[in-house]
Amino acid sequence: MIRSLIDGGFVTAQHLAPQHGLSRLAGRVADSRHPGLSQRLINGFIRRYGVDMSEAADPDPKAYASFNEFFTRPLHDGARPLEGDERTLACPADGALSQSGTISRGRLFQAKGQSFSAAELTAQPESELAAFEQGRFATIYLSPKDYHRVHMPVAGTLEQTTAIPGRLFSVNPVTTRNVPRLFARNERLVCWFRTEFGPMAVIMVGAMIVAGIETVWGGRVPPGGRGVQHETHDGPHIDRGGEMGRFYLGSTVILMLPRGAFEPAVELKPEQPVRLCEALFQAR
Repeated sequence: MIRSLIDGGFVTAQHLAPQHGLSRLAGRVADSRHPGLSQRLINGFIRRYGVDMSEAADPDPKAYASFNEFFTRPLHDGARPLEGDERTLACPADGALSQSGTISRGRLFQAKGQSFSAAELTAQPESELAAFEQGRFATIYLSPKDYHRVHMPVAGTLEQTTAIPGRLFSVNPVTTRNVPRLFARNERLVCWFRTEFGPMAVIMVGAMIVAGIETVWGGRVPPGGRGVQHETHDGPHIDRGGEMGRFYLGSTVILMLPRGAFEPAVELKPEQPVRLCEALFQAR
């Protein structure tokens, strides 16, 4: 009972909060290159969340001029070896597997009693998503302590991006259980790729205090955009395991895979920890 009241209060506070204003303010603070401020933020964050700096390309917290430089720090070579071969779909990020399963009747499962449609998630008509009906999906939540770059699950060529404005609810497990259609309401960037296994969508979902999403081909997309923005692309081609983007503060990645292309490579259970480059699915 007490836990339900606490969770309800947390969600209500998010409805009332100036989500975009807070996120813009967080972005300015996180980009600050004031050495005293940035080092206090970095050191406090490492202590609070138990960040393992031994995995970073530069493990010295003083090497980062701003909090965002620290937060989006690269890993050292060999920290996340790719599992399997080119027919193995690798996990695109560190985090926890919030949910995975089959896209059924055009809907993706969010949490107990909650689901959302692929059409509203991607801002595409249902007729354009036929290839994904009965396909697979996976939702990966990146917690504050995780590595926050997103990498390609399989090799692919970028064909389209869709930037979709929206709310900026937190995407932690409490909010996921209590906010209907959460991922289809938050701001997000939908990235469509052509792969040898068919079309693939990688959706980077924004959240409260996330100060932006960045891609290797287009740079940074700050929060608070106006109107759905579709953009066609002729590439780039990114190899399996190659970096495709990053979050400025943490959020969620959703994969949508076509019907009949993949099956789970391992048992996939809700909330299980996952790591970048681990095998998630195997091509049939």
